[in-house]
Amino acid sequence: MSGIVLSQFCLLATLALYFANKKLYRRFHALPLMPLVLTPLLLVAILVSGHISYQSYMGEAHWLLWLLGPATIAFAVPVYDNLAVIKRHWMSLSAGVVTATLVAVTSSVWLARLFTLPDEVQRSLAVRSITTPFALAAAKPLGGQPDLVALFVVVTGVFGMAVGDMLFLRLSIRAAMAKGAGFGAASHGAGTARSYELGQREGVVASLVMMMSGALMVVVAPLVAWVMF
Repeated sequence: MSGIVLSQFCLLATLALYFANKKLYRRFHALPLMPLVLTPLLLVAILVSGHISYQSYMGEAHWLLWLLGPATIAFAVPVYDNLAVIKRHWMSLSAGVVTATLVAVTSSVWLARLFTLPDEVQRSLAVRSITTPFALAAAKPLGGQPDLVALFVVVTGVFGMAVGDMLFLRLSIRAAMAKGAGFGAASHGAGTARSYELGQREGVVASLVMMMSGALMVVVAPLVAWVMF
């Protein structure tokens, strides 16, 4: 099979699995069946069993990654519709974003150094807690590898979305804004999607926190590179 045909097959397989997974999730509303959880697992199984390289997969599917940019900006619409809520809580949201960004970067890099991971892995892990379009932009001054950045962002988002509800339950967190801020700061796009399932306010707060965290990381990335590397 030629490279172009293989890439086209991967693109069609991705779209087919995603839409089939969406229908399945609507019928059986269970967390393991969420498209952001099950579809990547199925794709990984196909790539591994078929010995298909990441480069072959991304050959025709790269524009799906590009669409993450417009999709992220689209989250600004519900944020604009709920400006009153944001104005009322802007100080706590801003403090939360700064704290979450600082903790995410320092913990990721220090843990990577503790386990003596390669330098490019450390630099790529530093931006794992912001959504992909922002993470790719922030990774440039840090010297991160785009492929590793995308992988770490997806894994972080899916894992945070999967365990978030459990953590909120264990910590007795019931406030809508707290849940939305937690998902948006720790699990970016995947967490925001989960927040909208919980409620409108959770989703709006998650959208805002996700975008604020991403923008902040892009701005401070050169400083992070100078201080930590």
